[in-house]
Amino acid sequence: MGVKDLLLVLAGLITVASAIPYSLDIIRRKTRPNIASWTTWTLLTGLATAAEIGAHEYRTAIFTAAATLETALIVILGLRHGYVKYTRFDAVCQISAVIGIILWQIFNTPLIAVLASVIIDFIGVLPTYHHAWLKPHEETWQTFALSGVAGLLAIGALTAYNWVSLTFAVYIVLINAVLSATIISRRASKRRILKL
Repeated sequence: MGVKDLLLVLAGLITVASAIPYSLDIIRRKTRPNIASWTTWTLLTGLATAAEIGAHEYRTAIFTAAATLETALIVILGLRHGYVKYTRFDAVCQISAVIGIILWQIFNTPLIAVLASVIIDFIGVLPTYHHAWLKPHEETWQTFALSGVAGLLAIGALTAYNWVSLTFAVYIVLINAVLSATIISRRASKRRILKL
């Protein structure tokens, strides 16, 4: 096994492992996932995995299949303990993500597929970001931090570096860093307010 293969396996393992702190916090009723985001991510990564297997891109499929397992587990746990009722904002985000998935399937070229994936994922992030901003103690920053680390390892595992291969992986690192930082900073901000 080469270094890049090892990095890819580690990226997949860390992605699946990133669900552990989130899942434990759901069970302890500390974290309440926004189902709109996690459902969008499960659909997106599941479709991506199927497309990658169909195109014989098994290396990339390992990472996205791990992400599908991670997000599906959180959806299942979240259905019992999360925000199952969609707000109007959640519904708009979910509909937009589904439209994005349809457009991705219609315009099935690599660059458009990657850009559509980023846009769909970003739309899927919005309900969780909104929740993290308002109720940071109901989110688990460690899960997003681990997902960002997995994204960095996935970048290291790439055999070719170009717009198509890098765009989504770099986005994953950045968006998870933003989510982690938001949760941590908003928790600190709320603690300061409570001390006043």
